[in-house]
Amino acid sequence: MFGQDVQFEYSERWVGYSLFLLRVVMGWTLFQGGVTKLITYLDADPSNDWTAAGFLANAIPPGNPLMGLWSSMAGSPLIDMLNMWGLTLTGLALILGAFVRWSAFWGAVMMLFYWAASLQGGLLAGLPLAHGWVVDDHMVYAVLLFGLGAFGAGRILGVDAYLEEVEFVQQNRWMSLVMG
Repeated sequence: MFGQDVQFEYSERWVGYSLFLLRVVMGWTLFQGGVTKLITYLDADPSNDWTAAGFLANAIPPGNPLMGLWSSMAGSPLIDMLNMWGLTLTGLALILGAFVRWSAFWGAVMMLFYWAASLQGGLLAGLPLAHGWVVDDHMVYAVLLFGLGAFGAGRILGVDAYLEEVEFVQQNRWMSLVMG
């Protein structure tokens, strides 16, 4: 690591359990956030429909360097659908361990968007957030998702372990970029 030999002993069994639990817990967090939005959106009462418009138009902190971008997204049905379905399907994929690299990547992208929406100032202001500088829960989630994808956590008690045995996947190694 960084040009240095790094060695440490670890229990593969416990690393596996840890990655499995991190994947499922992160998946549940995203799934729950998405499915609750979907339920209110699909409810028969249109006055209860969930939308990101209120947040994007009114809850972005003052001084956010991307205020214009967020304001332009407010009220867009596409943004609402991407948010609801993105969270739901990414969470479900992580829970099942299916297409984990693909899902973890897009989940991390979503978290970076949420992080950017939380900024209270720009780079010269120290990237302040509501609960500190630079790092908040969205950044932690983004890094955790990156790690799950990098480790190929879908192979541990997940659907990816079975999908990687399918002939199509074995003949098309590019599929390893989305699985694991």
